[in-house]
Amino acid sequence: MNFGLTDEQRLIVETTRAFVENELYPHEAEVERTGHLRLDLIKELQAKAIEAGLYAANMPAEVGGAGLDTLSWLLYEKELGRANYALHWTCVARPSNILLAGTPEQKEKYLYPCIRGETWDCLAMTEPGAGSDLRGMKATARQDGDDWILNGTKHFISHADIAGFAIVFMASGEEDSPRGKRKKITAFFVDKGTSGFTVRDGYRNVSHRGYTNAILEFDDCRLPKEQILGEVHKGFEVANSWLGATRLQVASTCLGRAERALQHAIEYAASREQFGQQIGKFQGVSFKLADMATELKAAELLTREAGWKYDQGTVTDEDMAMAKLKATEVLAFIADEAIQIHGGMGLMDDLPLERIWRDARVERIWEGTSEIQRHIISRALLRAVGG
Repeated sequence: MNFGLTDEQRLIVETTRAFVENELYPHEAEVERTGHLRLDLIKELQAKAIEAGLYAANMPAEVGGAGLDTLSWLLYEKELGRANYALHWTCVARPSNILLAGTPEQKEKYLYPCIRGETWDCLAMTEPGAGSDLRGMKATARQDGDDWILNGTKHFISHADIAGFAIVFMASGEEDSPRGKRKKITAFFVDKGTSGFTVRDGYRNVSHRGYTNAILEFDDCRLPKEQILGEVHKGFEVANSWLGATRLQVASTCLGRAERALQHAIEYAASREQFGQQIGKFQGVSFKLADMATELKAAELLTREAGWKYDQGTVTDEDMAMAKLKATEVLAFIADEAIQIHGGMGLMDDLPLERIWRDARVERIWEGTSEIQRHIISRALLRAVGG
């Protein structure tokens, strides 16, 4: 693995960082204060992102994306991750790569409009009472002739309020397993406005203000078989094949915010004086900076290695779990220590630190909790010796 960046990668980093600092940072205070991202602002920034070549850059070139390799994509994600989440995720959208699993007709209807910035997608897996246990979902899909009828509730569904459609995972049957019966899962495209499909406001969230969640309700929602994504009863396999890299995406955006918080801490330690000298000269502060920088580098190396291995075809679930686990926990550590170095000012909204601190909390929960990541890692270690 070459630890240096190519000229192209350096350009990606520089271009993305300039866009974030010049176009997104100026609007952070408004979104944090109001908890709302105005549609006219979304459209304005979306147009600028498209013009800069940053919109849907995670997508392959053949479908209109930037065609970035995984490592370059993660560098891009890190830079976007510096900004308020609602701003960078909504205005510089990266459509879910699961859309690439669709048929040619489904790509025309769902994938390409997302890439062109005409609509957004959302993924609906999580349910009240099920959480990380995808096989434990209660929402069902029942076949009725050539149609399927969906019933049940999903919640914590990110930005479903603005999405034009949802990719919904439903229990469509059961099968025997060594641990007893387990659910078969099928994935469906469900258009906003479909009879029996309702999107309700979700919960107020302490993290990522302006980035909404919603509750999706399905009441005898009838869909033709053409709305199935992948194969019947193979939704779990579709999810595993296409969504694994989202853990690396979370890791990378966390690295961007952690680096921003660390830089604030370094600058403050070098300029703030107490007892006649810069506070950075006190061991209690200087050692914090050293630990923060070391932990950040460790998290970044884990994430970059996983990205490199992804392109080599050798990445494992534990590689991605380690990256997600380390980066999310390092972000929480650095955000907390940066506030400690700033003292009371760190908790004031004049600086982005209190936001970064709040936002860090959800990262250890979504896209697989820290406990789930540790389970994946430990299971791989034990399996190697017959455990």
